[in-house]
Amino acid sequence: MKRIRVAVLMGGVSSEREVSLKTGRMICEALDKSKYEVVPMVVGRRPESLPERACCAGLKSALPVEYVRAQAKDMMPLVADGKWPDVVFIALHGRYGEDGTVQGMLDLFGIRYTGSGVLASALAMNKAISKKLMLAEGIRTPPFVLVKSAEDAVARASELPLPIVVKPNREGSTIGVTIVRSPDQLADAVREAFRHDNEVLLERFIEGTEITAALLGNDNPEVLPLVEIVPRSGFYDYESKYTPGATDEIVPARIPEARAKEAREAALRVHKLLGCRGMSRVDMICTEDSVWVLELNTIPGMTETSLLPRAAAAAGISFPELVDRLVQLALEDS
Repeated sequence: MKRIRVAVLMGGVSSEREVSLKTGRMICEALDKSKYEVVPMVVGRRPESLPERACCAGLKSALPVEYVRAQAKDMMPLVADGKWPDVVFIALHGRYGEDGTVQGMLDLFGIRYTGSGVLASALAMNKAISKKLMLAEGIRTPPFVLVKSAEDAVARASELPLPIVVKPNREGSTIGVTIVRSPDQLADAVREAFRHDNEVLLERFIEGTEITAALLGNDNPEVLPLVEIVPRSGFYDYESKYTPGATDEIVPARIPEARAKEAREAALRVHKLLGCRGMSRVDMICTEDSVWVLELNTIPGMTETSLLPRAAAAAGISFPELVDRLVQLALEDS
């Protein structure tokens, strides 16, 4: 039986490149080689920049990094050699990978790919636009102000009560995010956020339990068990996300069933509102009397510390089964 050719697209040029490389490595290792012809593709820099072996507990026959480096191909040789992939597994994060850019290119080539399409990807990547859509649909999300200059940020910060969250409008992995608790912290926080984007979001800080809902599926997506996030540093920043042991991830989340039901419903509504396909992860804050949606990620991380694999495991889905399901969802999508 002919194997399905899966190109795993990783790397890129965004601030989340290293996360993407780890995600891509784990996907390459987890795909069943008897079923799939796996073609690692590193874009943005040379394949020699691939990280050393990721922690892949529970995975069998892990590929050595030398193999992945040797097999990695750039995009243009891949589409020029006449052996087009059946599916591209998009493991890119951030700009150009998660914002609809690469999805549009693959649509142009007529190649199927994992995850959401151009519009859903672009909407989810732009926090301000996605939050406006949520508000229009009656989905609770923290009040915010979008600014395009440091001067504008200082002038409008008083519209929100402290503390506030300052973050790039189009960035992920909490890169460039700062919690501002006093006015003297604002200038540095804004400066850091503008290092990563030319638009910055000032958002009301909601005190509560941080939870996330992962979804799998196309027309009838399944909401996986809710994960509660408890960073040991007190803030779920980049280091907490990607350093093993830096965060306690509790499944199911320790919240009342009424709030859990509300969170699952909100996650499903946002997923469908933006038109997501295949998978997504919706980050939320649960308070005593409500659930606030922060944002939706169309390409969640798939490293050893990532939340989508953790939620899938709680639902009885192993990591190899998860990546297989995502490929099959891409193949069945038109």
